[in-house]
Amino acid sequence: MTDVTRTKRGRPVHHWRRDVVELAALFTAVAVADGVANLIGHGPGGPALLVISAAVLAATAGFHIWWSRRHGHAPPVSDTGARPPSQGPQAGPSEPTTRTPETVPRASTLWRMRTTVKDEPGSLAVLCAGLAGSRVDILSLQTHPLADGTVDEFLLRAPADLAASELTRVVATAGGTDTWVERADAHDLVDVPTRVLGLAARTALDAAELPLALRQLLGRCTIHQQPAGPGDSRRGRVGEPVEGALEDTVLRLRAPEGGMITVERPYLPFTPTEFARARALVELDARLGPRLPRGEDVLTLPEGNEITVRRADARDLEAAKEMHERCSSRTLGLRYHGPVGDADRYLDHLLSPRYGRTLAVQTASGRVIGLGHLLWDGDETEVALLVEDAWQRRGIGGELLSRLMAMAAEAGCESVYAVTQASNTGMVAAMRGLELPLDYQIEEGTLVVTARLEPKPTTSATPDATPEEQHIGKGLARD
Repeated sequence: MTDVTRTKRGRPVHHWRRDVVELAALFTAVAVADGVANLIGHGPGGPALLVISAAVLAATAGFHIWWSRRHGHAPPVSDTGARPPSQGPQAGPSEPTTRTPETVPRASTLWRMRTTVKDEPGSLAVLCAGLAGSRVDILSLQTHPLADGTVDEFLLRAPADLAASELTRVVATAGGTDTWVERADAHDLVDVPTRVLGLAARTALDAAELPLALRQLLGRCTIHQQPAGPGDSRRGRVGEPVEGALEDTVLRLRAPEGGMITVERPYLPFTPTEFARARALVELDARLGPRLPRGEDVLTLPEGNEITVRRADARDLEAAKEMHERCSSRTLGLRYHGPVGDADRYLDHLLSPRYGRTLAVQTASGRVIGLGHLLWDGDETEVALLVEDAWQRRGIGGELLSRLMAMAAEAGCESVYAVTQASNTGMVAAMRGLELPLDYQIEEGTLVVTARLEPKPTTSATPDATPEEQHIGKGLARD
């Protein structure tokens, strides 16, 4: 075993070879010194020569010491082969030490909160310190400047045992006023610029997305659109500001095609920042003009006929009226629940992308034989179908209904309802074919069937993707 190995293993190393060599050198030096002393001491001038030699040796030693100090040479280190003594505590019985308890994960809750603080230096810092004192983590913060203060909107992660009332009390103690708190979910973790850009992209691709984009931008709200009347200009009512108006819990925006879009949110006042964002979306829609996503699906009926399902808008008005003329009075009565002669006047509203989405079914020759509508009715969503008599009982209604339900789920709707007559067994069968939870309400022969949906996250497929890029329903047989 080598000395290096023993040293690494902590054993002392005894250099006995070096000791023998040093003793031999010492004895040799003594013998040489004795011989020189005898030779010089018994000769003439011997003592003087010895004194001179001693002086030269002393001078040499002094010079060596001076040289070493001037050039910073380290003093020689004794190399005994032993491990240098440790500067730390020596090994021994371990003493009890204090350990920090491990952090135990605690259940938490996400909250959305708005509060008004004074527009003064340090006011926000006091509020944040108050939240930190209650172990509330601030995930995101938006500021909405006002004339006499600032509305701060927070996304918070708080301990699960912290109630909303306690959170409001903490904020009030820190100087917040007009505080509003509600539960949040994982969808709120998306930052505002990303969400706004996504809504702008959806609006740019499809004119029917504007009401949905406004609802998702502003939260739980009710949206109404009033068409331009006879005495209104293209930009809206005469005398009202072109840029719209903000009145506490109500927003009024100029509709791109004329008239007014009214947004109401009674539980929380709008801020000028929200008004500016909503107005920017409406202006984007107005600049792009009428548009529909491209793409259509060609399906094959069981008997071999090919039909095409596509999006429809006001440009299909004349084709829809021609379909009305081919429908029987009973079919129109089941669909519109009123006088058959008034059926045509509903089409302007139904085909407008401002009120919802419409799917059209047409034959290989281009004749429209069916329409399916998904209508935004305030906070609710209505679905309606009309299929020409000669094409009924072939699965067309079920195909339209399944596609409209998929659109509603992607738009975040929680439920969709259909209004029909109790004798309309075809509509009832189509709703039951969805295999969704259904609620039935019957009053004086009118049947309301409500289907509860689970909203689906928006996929990366864009509305103008080709049929090969989008998922196509398989309610009908294909080639």
